Amino acid sequence: MYIGNDLIESVAINVKDLRVPGYLGKFKRTLKDKYRELVLSDPEAVEFLVFNPEIKPDGLNANQQH
Repeated sequence: MYIGNDLIESVAINVKDLRVPGYLGKFKRTLKDKYRELVLSDPEAVEFLVFNPEIKPDGLNANQQH
């Protein structure tokens, strides 16, 4: 969860459950409730970024030979 450029908290997810309706929404609601006062006090909108940390951009692969 981000507010502006600040990472507030990250949560590991189960990739297999991404197809379950409401799975990501549950995390969003939980984080918004947990940081309710922070969310209300900052005019920046809350943003959520979902990505696979195992996928690396070209040139950053640790297994790549030089």
